[in-house]
Amino acid sequence: MSLTASEAVLGAQVRLARTSKGLSLRALARMIDVSPATLSQIENARTGLTVARLSRIADVLGLTVSEVLDIAPTAAPEGLPPPRRLSPPEDWRHYAPIDFDPVLRAALEEFLAIGYHGATVRGIAARCGLSVSGIYHYYTSKQQMLVTILDLTMTDLLARARSAQAEGRDPVERFSLLVENLVLYHTHRRELGAVGASEMRSFDAENRPRIAEQRTQQQRMVDREVEGAVQLGRFRSDHPREAARAVVTMCTALPTWWRPDGPLSPEQVAEQYVGIALDMMRLRR
Repeated sequence: MSLTASEAVLGAQVRLARTSKGLSLRALARMIDVSPATLSQIENARTGLTVARLSRIADVLGLTVSEVLDIAPTAAPEGLPPPRRLSPPEDWRHYAPIDFDPVLRAALEEFLAIGYHGATVRGIAARCGLSVSGIYHYYTSKQQMLVTILDLTMTDLLARARSAQAEGRDPVERFSLLVENLVLYHTHRRELGAVGASEMRSFDAENRPRIAEQRTQQQRMVDREVEGAVQLGRFRSDHPREAARAVVTMCTALPTWWRPDGPLSPEQVAEQYVGIALDMMRLRR
């Protein structure tokens, strides 16, 4: 039989119980005869937790089931740093790991796993092992977390786009560099791209116009280079503005299918997509 309580909370309680005993995920998995992947799925609420398995976990940890369920999350650590601005490095093609604070990282994972409307502050707190009150000390709402994630995303993307664009000597080169940047961003930062693509409808009336304007800025950058190339006779598309929108859309859709363990690296996809984009514009060679 399966427990009826929130799977996200159950998974978080298992994680808290494990870490309270100083055990690694791999060590506990070995003790209960499951794979580390299965235990990770349990802790992250991606698979169900039966009464029998919960009892087994409690037993090997030297706890009762009630004790596992009653372990309190740790309070928010003092001085939890604000999320760092994802300022691009000198090389816009270089991507370092994202330096989000634990709450924002947990919110991103929760939005990706079950969507913004399915996510709760309690579930986010459970995912990062903090108390709900600790979450509210740094973020006033789930909406603020989403806005912060998208602000960081668009600020980073646009800064990289400007750096890429500045390297081009003419509209065709600048267009190609902008496409390359879009592809690299939506593969190297696929998690951020996925949330940006799927959660625009989730912003409230106050925040939606500002985030939408940031997205429009990226499209305008591409549009301007397309217009310049058309004026020079380099792009011969009958519908250049529509083609420009299609190019940006195919790049922002990459998180729906590209995977890090797939056959193509971000750089290989970028090379392919630049070629496809130029074909769509009917480049005069």
